[in-house]
This record gives sequence, structure tokens and C-alpha cells, in this order.
Amino acid sequence: MERVALRFLVATAVILAVATVISGELVNETSATEGLLWSTGKDESDLLSKAEPENRDDSSSSVVNDHEDLDGGFSSLEGMLHWAIGHSDPTKLKESAEDVQRLPASELQKRQLELKELMEKMKMPSDAELMQTAIDDLNNSSSSFGDRQRALQELLILVEPLDNANDLNKLGGLAIVIQQLDHPDQDIRRLSAWVLGKACQNNAAVQKQILELGALNKLIKMVQSTSIEEAIKALYAVSTLIRNSLAGQEFFYAEAGDTMLQEILSNSSNDIRLRRKAVSVVADLAEYQLENIAGAESPCFRNRFFLKSVVDLTASTDLDLQEKALVAIQNLLQLKTTEALVFKDFCNLDGSLERMRQQLLDLMAEEDHRDYAVDLETLRREVEQIFHEKLGKVMKVPT
Repeated sequence: MERVALRFLVATAVILAVATVISGELVNETSATEGLLWSTGKDESDLLSKAEPENRDDSSSSVVNDHEDLDGGFSSLEGMLHWAIGHSDPTKLKESAEDVQRLPASELQKRQLELKELMEKMKMPSDAELMQTAIDDLNNSSSSFGDRQRALQELLILVEPLDNANDLNKLGGLAIVIQQLDHPDQDIRRLSAWVLGKACQNNAAVQKQILELGALNKLIKMVQSTSIEEAIKALYAVSTLIRNSLAGQEFFYAEAGDTMLQEILSNSSNDIRLRRKAVSVVADLAEYQLENIAGAESPCFRNRFFLKSVVDLTASTDLDLQEKALVAIQNLLQLKTTEALVFKDFCNLDGSLERMRQQLLDLMAEEDHRDYAVDLETLRREVEQIFHEKLGKVMKVPT
């Protein structure tokens, strides 16, 4: 947003600069001691011609170096002027030039100084510098609540690129963000968990760093917060921290993370968003165990009460939760550690799948839900087939 705002300021001020150039004054940056020097090295027609596309038949040529203004700054004042000329209306530039020609020398000098100050403001800091500023604000005990909140919001955006996420720990930011998980304000804790989740998403190096700094235990406790928004962001951070991470999952089970998941799944009064995220974590854990023979074996996948809490989600009226539950059941059924008879006799998976089939048939009759219901029914049939195959193997009488 700051870069856009600065570009807008330049757009309003740059007409003066361009008009000044057109009236016969071009910036000379060679003398640092004398400030801005101006020469009559350009003709008005030469400069105005730069605003015209070379080939009017080619629509792509009508945009002059459109990518150059995306980095938030220009390498020189002259570069900014060239950009402005290429993005300005020639007629308006000529009118501005005539207006400038009527200004007294003192007013011209004043405006030239204003332009110089504006260009100084245009020197945008790098992402690393912005991150460091945010980290310093968090680390400053005298920072106001608003400054601390803004710092976390900025980091939330800045850590999305992989390189920035990798730099966060180098700048000392990870430890400081983790400290904010103990902040008395729930919004600061929520934002801190969110930043950690963003930073380690699909990033094994940052996952390892956060685990070593001991954040997982704090995040698991935060999932049990009375603030649902804090709990959701904490569970999001937990899920990204342990996804595809053997070390993360070992820590997770050691901290009774599976018990935390079961409590969320089995309590129908929990917020639906929290239950969706929890069953998605179950699906991810089962998928990881399927794909990695040496993966951390979850004790909860042998727990029939845990498995029933997942199967019972298929009775929900929330289609998204039903879909996520089916994906989790599909993965769980394929694990060697789960028993088909537990799904049949204790979890009543057969009855659950049949009830769901009837519900989806009714939804298919409604135009608004038909397509989604058809897709969900396809998934339900796949789960049913895997279940019957797993059941058939244990029910088959040896000859």
C-alpha cells in the first residue's frame, strides 16, 4: 500500500518535473556540492516524442516499460522523469510546460527543491529493512499496542516469500515473534501465531528453527484458547509446523497433540472452522504416514475413540466438514495400523456412509447443490470401496 501511495504522490508532482524538463531544464546529477544543476540539453519535441508509442498498430507498445514502476522506486531522478514522460498525455505535458515557463526563477528553484525531497522519499527500503524495523518495534518494550500490532501485520505480508521467511531468523525475528505468544493481549498472540504459520509453510528450514525455539508447546496450548480466532490461528500454525515434518510430528505427539485434536473433533459445540482445520490435520498426518515408512506412527490411529470422532463428522450438515472427514477416513483406512473391524463394529462406518449417501441424493435434486453433491458422492463411493476391500481381507476365510 505504501508503494502505491508513493507512486500516486509522484504522479501528482511529476508533471511539474516533466514540464520543467520540457521548458528546457534537465537534471544534472554530477555535482553533489552544488545540488541540482539544470541545462538546456533537450528540445520540447524530443521529449514529447518519447510519450508516443513507436508502433500504434501494436497495442502492447502503448505501455512504456510498464514493469519498471513495480519495484517502488527509480534508480535516478532522470529515470523517474523518463517514466513520467512515457506515461503522460503529451497535450497535458505541453500545457504544463507553458505554465512553468511563466513561473519566476525563485518559484522554479523552490519547486526543484520540493522535487528533490520527494525523490528522497521515493527511496523505498528493502524487504529486509522493513522486516528489521518491524522486529525492532516488537523488541522495544516501550512500543505501543498499535505499533506492535502493525509490526506483526507487516511481518505477516513480508514473510510470505520464501527468501524473506528464511531471513526472519537471521534477523532475530523468529525468537521475538515467539515471545509475543505470551503477550497478555489475545490479538497480539493471534497475529504472532499467524506469522509463524506463514513463515514455516512448506519451508522445512523454518519449521526446524521454530521447533528448536520451543514454539510448538505454546501453540498447542493456544489452540485451547477461549478466543476462537486465536485458537484457529494457533491450530493453523501447528498444522504448517508439523506438515511433512517427521521431527515436528514427533514433538506433536509428545505434547499430546493428538489428544487435543480428538477433543476438538468430538465436541460438536466447537466452532466449525476449528473442526474443519482439525480433521484436515488428521488427514495430513495419515497421508504422511502412508507416504513415509519411517514416519512417526501416531498412537491415535490405533485409538478407536479417536477414529470414531472422525467418522462421526460425516453426520454433520456442513458439506465442507463432511468432505474433509471423508478425505481423512480415506487415508486412515489405507494405514496398516488401523483395523477394519474397528471401523465396522465400533465406528459404524457402514451406517455413516449409507446415511451420507441418502443425504447427497436429496442434495442432488437441488440445483444449487447438485454439482458439489455429485463430487462428494464420488468421494464417498471411493471411501466405501476402500473400506469394503479392507474389510474383505480380514473377513475372508482361508481355504
